[in-house]
Amino acid sequence: MRITPETVRDEREWVRERAPVIVPAINETRERLGRLFETEVAPVPPESYRREVDAVFADGEVAVNVAGCVALLRELDVAGDYPGFVVDEVLGRELAATIAGGRPLSLLAQATFHVADVHVSEDATVDGAGAAGADDLDAALAAGFQTRLPGWEWREGESPFAVRPPVDD
Repeated sequence: MRITPETVRDEREWVRERAPVIVPAINETRERLGRLFETEVAPVPPESYRREVDAVFADGEVAVNVAGCVALLRELDVAGDYPGFVVDEVLGRELAATIAGGRPLSLLAQATFHVADVHVSEDATVDGAGAAGADDLDAALAAGFQTRLPGWEWREGESPFAVRPPVDD
């Protein structure tokens, strides 16, 4: 595999166009997590997803890594599927974490990946093919973007744990 600026642009476009599949997965994941944590989480509209895709791909260092993981998962298939279980899970977790950003969001995205992965259709296809990495790709995109997008009350406003330096008179 060779990643070029053109490859990154192509993968960005593919991820943006995946909105009809990923946005419902994001919102279903948020609904499930909201019930588990007894909180309301704002749903994500397709326009917000696409804007956030643009933001992720605007950072070149992040973009090349996201594009590489997306491309690998789009093509990944393993005869019998189960022997490839580890590689598609690892790539999915890392893709979700990379999309979400630095800690603690990357860790949350990795945990959320497993929640989303359990509920993403086993019949997930990428470009019409039922590759082993297809469901993990959808789960990773849903987990990564749902983590970085607004809508969680605990992320709204300033953290009560922020320590500000004293103001000199």
